[in-house]
Amino acid sequence: MKYVGAHVSASGGVELAIGRAKALGANALALFTKNQRQWSAPPLTEPTIRAFKQACAEAGFLPEQILPHDSYLINLGHPEPEALAKSREAFLDELQRCEQLGLCYLNFHPGSHLKQIPELVSLKLVSESINWALEQTQGVTAVIENTAGQGSNLGWSFEQLATIIDGVEDKSRIGVCIDTCHAFAAGYDLRTTADCERTFDEFSRLVGFEYLKGMHINGAKSTFGSRVDRHHSLQQGNLGTEVFHFIMNDPRFDRIPLILETVEPEIWADEIAWLRSLQGQAGAVGK
Repeated sequence: MKYVGAHVSASGGVELAIGRAKALGANALALFTKNQRQWSAPPLTEPTIRAFKQACAEAGFLPEQILPHDSYLINLGHPEPEALAKSREAFLDELQRCEQLGLCYLNFHPGSHLKQIPELVSLKLVSESINWALEQTQGVTAVIENTAGQGSNLGWSFEQLATIIDGVEDKSRIGVCIDTCHAFAAGYDLRTTADCERTFDEFSRLVGFEYLKGMHINGAKSTFGSRVDRHHSLQQGNLGTEVFHFIMNDPRFDRIPLILETVEPEIWADEIAWLRSLQGQAGAVGK
């Protein structure tokens, strides 16, 4: 089964995100459990936690169908000790919020070396940050999102993702989310079936599909290998549509959240329906 959805608003309360996803015809969703552009937020209340769990139960959403995302401010590879500690505390809070809500994943960007320390040193800090936070929580898997590699951002290559995972002590609580736009911008071609096979074979060899816990399903305004993060609608831009045929017909992508972060929320329901329509169809390119 394919879990397909979008990153929906949690404005007014996290429990309201569930109904917004259902209204799109989705059976997966992503959300922020707090304001993603602020360091701190009021703690979740017991009524809010109960309402969220009830909304999930009524809508038939299991934890594995939900991929919450942490704050964009967090940098787990920060070169400055004080800023790193602040990021770690914020990341721990995000994990704890997921734990309270009964969720099993937390999607996050690994961070940036800010051109102040060597890349490998910053990657090691990311792994150490994850270890520190996982030791203080239970049941939630930290899911690293690949990046486009813009600026000094880490996590754009499969090798970097593997390096972070290698440094995590509890391998049962670490995973990866692959963003199609980010991968394309980082230099992983996905424009034909043959390209998809090569790219995901490389992912399997270097990282392993056992670590794939979710995907962000996005078109790309950015060009191939540009290292620029610019999403587009699914049937527009430079990525093309073959990768979406590939994902929707490959069982390795079953039962993980496939989440839209495309640029026109008003057509998300149509994009979700279109993705589902691809199941059972042969790809059109590169055969």
